[in-house]
Amino acid sequence: MVTTSVRLPREIVEEIEKLSRDEGVDRGTLIRKLIAESLKEYKIKKALELYREGKVSLWKAAEIAGITYTEALEELKRRNIPFKYNSEDLEVDIAWAMK
Repeated sequence: MVTTSVRLPREIVEEIEKLSRDEGVDRGTLIRKLIAESLKEYKIKKALELYREGKVSLWKAAEIAGITYTEALEELKRRNIPFKYNSEDLEVDIAWAMK
């Protein structure tokens, strides 16, 4: 592991300390957990933005986000992002299915 420093407002530190006591874990463990969850959410959000803008396919967005295609479909639904499926997508899916 690598050690890094960050300046945080007192209110955030107090909230972290309260949550770590409530969960029965040390502050460092809770901070690592919160950062990991936030990074996962950030990657999903950015990947689905690229998908919404038509810059990547849903397959690629799922890959960027580090989730499965099925999970990406679930995220679309959860975030009210329309699923785009056109004739090119159908042709690709048929070609894949025929292999």
